[in-house]
Order: sequence, then structure tokens, then C-alpha cells
Amino acid sequence: MQNPTVAIIGGGPAGLLAAQHLAEAGVPGVAVFEAQATPGRKFLVAGHGGFNLTNGEPTAAFGPRYGAQQPVFEQFLAHFGPEELRRWATDLGISTYVGSSGRVFPAPEHKPAHLLRAWLQRLADLGVRLHTRHRWLGFDGATGLRLRDEQQSTEFTIEPRATLLALGGASWAKTGSDGAWSQSLAAHTGMALTPFAPSNCGVEVPWSDFFRAKVGRSPLKNVALSCGSATARGEVMLTEYGLEGTPVYALTPAIREALAAGAPAQLLLNLKPELPVEAVAKRLQQARRGLSGAEVLRQTLRLGPPVPTLLREAVPAVPTEPAQLAALLQAVPLLLTGLRPLDEAISTAGGVPFAAVDGHLMLRSRPGTFVAGEMLDWEAPTGGYLLQGCFSTGAWAALGIRQWLQG
Repeated sequence: MQNPTVAIIGGGPAGLLAAQHLAEAGVPGVAVFEAQATPGRKFLVAGHGGFNLTNGEPTAAFGPRYGAQQPVFEQFLAHFGPEELRRWATDLGISTYVGSSGRVFPAPEHKPAHLLRAWLQRLADLGVRLHTRHRWLGFDGATGLRLRDEQQSTEFTIEPRATLLALGGASWAKTGSDGAWSQSLAAHTGMALTPFAPSNCGVEVPWSDFFRAKVGRSPLKNVALSCGSATARGEVMLTEYGLEGTPVYALTPAIREALAAGAPAQLLLNLKPELPVEAVAKRLQQARRGLSGAEVLRQTLRLGPPVPTLLREAVPAVPTEPAQLAALLQAVPLLLTGLRPLDEAISTAGGVPFAAVDGHLMLRSRPGTFVAGEMLDWEAPTGGYLLQGCFSTGAWAALGIRQWLQG
């Protein structure tokens, strides 16, 4: 195989956008190597639950979504942020809109496969070569890459002038995002990777058998969850093993920290976050005499099933005095015993630490090799921030590669 100028290992959002930016900038010989039969597998699977590309909030509000990596991501977002991402989609013929939650979606007539198809056609028109079923096996010397053609069952080596690794994180192994690259990268570079950890995942609560049988899967809408000083609002789903939902996912970093400090940890559930506790107590005081506890909650606060059962599950005795009951309704204690397994997580924390790359996302231990996407040690909540982060790091790495080739 002819040596490409730039070899991109991984056909997800970060790798494909980097390939597009490089080709549009006039870099010849850009090749993408993807281990799966088709590129963008996790990209498409993510679209099954609502394909939000980014978020409609102001770009200035994005930075804090990336936690400890806020400073570097503000730099990435300034280069390729949500406005640039929406223009990119429009240029592919995919219009977008901002939903009621603030998330940005393709117009209803555009499915994830439509966007990916248009994108791959654009890359082909630009001369980007896509090689599927080609697995990266590791490095060879200072610039070489060892690859395996899975269809031909052959191994070969190429020597590009620059390499971008965009192999994804370690969740959703069925899409190829299994973190298997970590062993090869650590062995060839001596790099100490940050261990993978689940992010944006459910939590495990030791429900009683009675609660599981009676409640099963039930939603709790318009609630707030708190873990330490961190709070998130939205809809939570009670499951047979614990909790799922956007607020749970947003609190994963805080939950992980609390569990690391010594399991079990605790979440506080606020069932009426829109009201001050005094207002909740006042409504409870106005309940007619003779009503059952469940009827009081339903008539005064519109808290029907499964709330009464949940309260009895959470505390030894549910108070009836209005002030005490109001306090409980806004801080229902839920014991946590762990996070769901890594492969169930929407994304992962861990991977290549930012200390191991320079300001252009090039590996300090291997000049000419860059890293982007979920391989890097960062995390963000769902709501468009994950995909935006992958796109932004891919665009930034492409800029670094161009400077490297010129230099």
C-alpha cells in the first residue's frame, strides 16, 4: 500500500472531521483506517436515542461542561464550536434545529444515516481514502504503523508523515469502541494512561425485592438530584437495579468521586425542586383531614405512584408532620453501591492524559502522532456536549497536523 501523507486511525466523528479539514486545506494523501466494516458505528448507535449533534446554549456556557478540562476545551471550542458544527451540517445538506431542551438535532427528515452518507460522499469527493476492516496493531519504528487487513488476513506497515489516533473510548464494545488500543499505546510509548471509568451511566441502588416487584421501571419527571455540591435536574428513571436518566449521567463524576472515597455513597432526590420547602409544607398543611398519606401527596403536590412506595423504601418511617414531610420530599436519601458496568456507559473517562500531549494534541513521546476524541481523558454530560467535544478535538488536531507538516 502506498504511504499516505496523513494516516487517521479510527472512523468516528473526530477522525472523519480531521480528515475533512485536512483535505479541504489541500493536504494530499489523507487516508482513514477503520477496524469495523463501516465507519461511524458508535455515531449511528448514539443516534438511536435522539441524535443531538450539539447544544444551542451560548458557546461561553460550554466550557464548564468539560469539568477539569475546561481551559483546553474552551480553546478547542473557539476553533470549532457549536455554530461551526451546525454550519458544517448545513453544508452537507443537513438542516438542524434547537429542541425544547436546548439540544440541537438534524431536521426530522434527516436520519443519522443520511448525515453519515452525505459526509462520506463529501470525503470521497475530497479524495480522502477510506479503508474499512483495517485494524491498527501498533507502531513500527519512529513513524511506522502496523496494520492488519481483516478481509485479506494480511499485515503490512505504512510510514505516513503524520498520524492521528482517534480510536474512541472503552464503552459500547459492539461498535468497536473497546479501549483495546490502550495496551499497544502504553507498550510502545511507555505512557501511563489514566484508567478507564464509566461516565454518563446508570447507578446501582440496593432496592428491596418488594420495591423491584411493585415499582419496576417508573419515571420521575421534573426532579433534581444532588451528590455533594453537584446538582442536576430533569427526568429520572427508576430501574430494577437503580437509577438512569440525564441528571444521573450529569452527576457521574461526582458519584464516582463519592464512591472512590468509600462506598456506599448517597444521592439526594428532590421531588419538587421548583418550590421552596416552606411552600411544600404549606400545601401539605392544607390537605383535607382523613386522607391517606398517598392521597395527600397526590392531591396537594401531584405526586402519585411510585412516590409513596419510594419514600417507604428510602426511610424507616415516613413523617406525617407537614414540615418534616416537606423536608423529606426535597431530600429523599438514596443509597448507592456502584456505577453500572463500563460497557453499558454512554462514554468513558480516562485514556490518554492531557499531560502526555502538547498544545496541538501531539504525543510528547512520539512526534508526528496526534490524538483526538474519546481516547483523551475528558468527559462531558449528554445533551450534545459529547459529540461536540469529539468534533472539536478532531478539528483542533487537524490544525496541529497541518502546522506539523508545514514545519
